[in-house]
Amino acid sequence: MNKKTVSTILNMKSAKRKISMLTCYDYAMSKLLSSQDIDVLLIGDSLGVVKLGYENTLPVTVDDIIYHTKAVKRGNSGALIAADMPFMSYEISAADAVGNAARIIKEGGAEAVKIEGGIEIIDKVKAILDAKIPVMGHLGLTPQAINKFGGYKVQAREDAAREKLIADAKALEEAGVFSVVLEAVPESLGKQVSEILAIPVIGIGAGKYCDGQVLVIDDMLGMFTDFTPKFVKKYADLSEIIKNAVKNYADEVRDGKFPAEENVYK
Repeated sequence: MNKKTVSTILNMKSAKRKISMLTCYDYAMSKLLSSQDIDVLLIGDSLGVVKLGYENTLPVTVDDIIYHTKAVKRGNSGALIAADMPFMSYEISAADAVGNAARIIKEGGAEAVKIEGGIEIIDKVKAILDAKIPVMGHLGLTPQAINKFGGYKVQAREDAAREKLIADAKALEEAGVFSVVLEAVPESLGKQVSEILAIPVIGIGAGKYCDGQVLVIDDMLGMFTDFTPKFVKKYADLSEIIKNAVKNYADEVRDGKFPAEENVYK
């Protein structure tokens, strides 16, 4: 299968081909997902919640992102690899933003970085782009701003907030990002932003009119059970399959049924 690049993703919008994107955090899952022609694998800071057990994404570090990106890189067979810039890795200064983005690309092996925010961080976005690092934007519900939002709530329901989001999206496009993730906004706004921008808009809880969709893999496969956002569709319920398999294993060990003859060396 052909390797997906930033140019591939950009061209998919003009070709009217929907973009499929999933989060990924390890080698084994990377092999599975990329074998099914997923367009983008995102090493999201969501790993802090679904893999590391944090209450939110804020504790995730650049080193965490690099560690998991390296694993995904080794298993990938064709998807574009994008990685999140975690909380406080870009907000302080443009120099910090470039340095941390460069580490994620150089050490982790990512091919693009994703950054949360709009006009207020546009100088950092431009600095990263000037360093020849592709950038994906992220607007709407930006999880790193959870303390500001007061929780995981649908964003931009009011006219002023909608206008601000549209202005942010235009600013990101003008700066040179190759796509924008739009999270937890009304479907009508997802449609409007997708029609306004020439670059792809990838939705997560932003409706069917976006140019593509992204989900957290642990949500989509039913492995993360602490909570399930409304926008998630579970394509499998692996939590029950895993629990049943583990119970059968434990029972067979206790009963002396495992290992059986076929599982031992002679």
